[in-house]
Amino acid sequence: MFTPLAGKTVIVTGASKGIGRGIALRFGQAGLNVLVVSRSLAEAEKVAAEIGPNASGFAADVTRVGDCDAMAATAVARYGSIDVLCANAGIFPAAKLGEMTEADFDHVIGTNLKGTFLSVSAVLPQMKAQKQGRIVLTSSITGPITGFPGWSHYGASKAGQLGFMRTAAIELAPWNITVNAVMPGNIHTEGMDGMGEAYIASTAACVPMKKLGSVFDIANAALFFASEEAGYITGQGLSIDGGQILPESPMALDEMGTA
Repeated sequence: MFTPLAGKTVIVTGASKGIGRGIALRFGQAGLNVLVVSRSLAEAEKVAAEIGPNASGFAADVTRVGDCDAMAATAVARYGSIDVLCANAGIFPAAKLGEMTEADFDHVIGTNLKGTFLSVSAVLPQMKAQKQGRIVLTSSITGPITGFPGWSHYGASKAGQLGFMRTAAIELAPWNITVNAVMPGNIHTEGMDGMGEAYIASTAACVPMKKLGSVFDIANAALFFASEEAGYITGQGLSIDGGQILPESPMALDEMGTA
């Protein structure tokens, strides 16, 4: 049995949909106070309403220092602590090299990587004062392990998060603050539904388990990193991908046995 986390406080950025929403809902189920953060207050409050009275919404753009500082201050004002930060906010617009503009690159790096830095920086004063904290970054297998055409800026941002994580974990260890990352593979989010059943089926076919992951597969891993039992784990990235990164070629999938 894991030590209950009920009553602790988590901030989840990019929490209005997709993996962020799943993380917020799962932490709410575990009894934490959840500050649901999105650029849209209405969307953040909608997710908070799904969670219940132990959650509330807050509007912030993680690319802005003032917004991130206000986010941290609001969590403390409403709930008295910041025990966990799930730095999940991220974007993934596609643009191939030769077509990608400087603005395209800066937008992705600014949100995914700089946004991680600003979110973490904002919660540090409170976590250091508490002499404890858990920071969980949402990275990806794309960038750190794999690549995909059109996502060179996204891959760079996600690999950059892991480089940031490793040094942050060393620097923050004296305050009993851990920094880890979840690294999703192909996850079924609401954004996929509009792409059609054929696309979803072809994406699942690349995974040895022959199915897409759910947002709660990622959320459960984040919840583990937030637990007391994970207190001696820091600076680590966990791939949650149904074995997607394992085959050396499509032939390996063709040679799989059947149950």
